[in-house]
Amino acid sequence: MESELHSIGELARASGLGVGTLRYYDGAEVLTPAWVDPQTGYRWYRPGQLADARLLARLRRVGLPLAGIRAVLGAAPGSGEARRVLDAHLRRLEDGLTDARRELSLIRAMTDQREQPMTTGPTDPTELRLTVPAEGLAAALDAVRFAVGGDPEVPALAGVLFEPDGPVLRLVATDRYRMALAEVPAEGGPTGHPVAGTIVPTPLVDALRALLGPGAAEVSLTLGGGRVRAEAGGHRVEGAALDFDYPDHRALTRLEPEHRITLPAAELRAAVEAGTTRTLPSGPHGAECEVTVLTLTGDGRLAVATDPAAEDFRLAVNRDFLLDALGAGRPEQLVLELGGPIAPLAIRTPGRAGTFSVLMPVRLPEPHELPEPAEQS
Repeated sequence: MESELHSIGELARASGLGVGTLRYYDGAEVLTPAWVDPQTGYRWYRPGQLADARLLARLRRVGLPLAGIRAVLGAAPGSGEARRVLDAHLRRLEDGLTDARRELSLIRAMTDQREQPMTTGPTDPTELRLTVPAEGLAAALDAVRFAVGGDPEVPALAGVLFEPDGPVLRLVATDRYRMALAEVPAEGGPTGHPVAGTIVPTPLVDALRALLGPGAAEVSLTLGGGRVRAEAGGHRVEGAALDFDYPDHRALTRLEPEHRITLPAAELRAAVEAGTTRTLPSGPHGAECEVTVLTLTGDGRLAVATDPAAEDFRLAVNRDFLLDALGAGRPEQLVLELGGPIAPLAIRTPGRAGTFSVLMPVRLPEPHELPEPAEQS
């Protein structure tokens, strides 16, 4: 048999993959040997596996994640699955390059400020004034407020990021376990150069939301110089911005969902409120929280699992966080994007592409480790 097979060393030399790398991909069930000598444990590969090994080597060079490599090598001929995975990865790389260019532009402006401190540049938008619709800003604040962080050890998250981006103002909030984003049209935004976002502290966010009552058509926002000022309907609120660097939110929102499901928000909320939960260490600092396990029925509908161990697809999320996200902005319809048991869950509102929330998944124990369910009263 050995004369018909390639040894692991031969496959390594022919493909450019190291022996240790081939062992790793065997353990990951990506490229498994055709035969393993039961006496020596030595791995042997079919001649046809050389093409897979060479393809694997190229996929590694372009940084395709393990799940993507497994999907490409395992794609059925003619299914188009491999091309879908590669196209999604290319979009992710292009988005990353766009983000890198934006950051480098900001870095250049910051270094210019260090060398010419008397010159006002893009990173010091002292006179950046935006005009936004009051109703749109109110809706955006309602959509992200629930995700603001409250951990005193992470003060940068104790507010909402106001990020001008051309014709829109993007709002971002996160507590590391969930993230919410919303966009509102804005006039007066930066053109030709990026502007660093401003972190508006939570008390000022709430004061701004209270300002947006009936009768206010537009809001004038002034960002920069470490201050935030908002004027609407003859009233004004003002305060200091948080002087921290906000974490990069773009990488966490580049999702590759396998399933998109549209359903009424009230229907899902009722199912979650009445559904089975399990208590798992899923909250801040490992605190135990009630967890909802979502699954897919045979006809592709979303459901709350009553027996996760019996389901092929399981996605566990913090129940309270899920209910908060379902109620944010009071949407009537929702689009849920699911990528798998270890991928974030995205919750979108149809017709509002820039407004959505993301929940981090909770690691679900193996079936034999699952605690008994707790029925909701």
